[in-house]
Amino acid sequence: METALDLLGRYHQAMLDKSADDLADLYAEDALHEFPFTHGDGAVLRGREAVRSRYTAVWGRMPFELVAVENLITHAMIDPDMLVAEQDIRVRDTATGAVFVASFVLVMTVRGGQIVRLRDYTDDLTFARATGRAR
Repeated sequence: METALDLLGRYHQAMLDKSADDLADLYAEDALHEFPFTHGDGAVLRGREAVRSRYTAVWGRMPFELVAVENLITHAMIDPDMLVAEQDIRVRDTATGAVFVASFVLVMTVRGGQIVRLRDYTDDLTFARATGRAR
């Protein structure tokens, strides 16, 4: 059975491939994917198919290519089915070629080889600045 660390590796690969299907397949059918720094609609994805739908839409319109996951630091928890991961992602704007780095933290809980809960603390401000939506 896959551990949280195994699933983290597959999670990163799905991100690099921009594969919403590969990403969603890591989740339990009734999993929660939460964005604590997001407010309103989309702050919580309930279920595998919500994850698939959200990432299909976002990655389909996102003018970025995820180039690499860097500076990965993982923290073991008392519960072996939990993992905290700090990481940076190197991103390339496909229109301009500009490269930037955004940081994020994931708190992952795994049961039965699938993600049952993921708290995704993403650096949305860096993405907003890269797209000209924030100064």
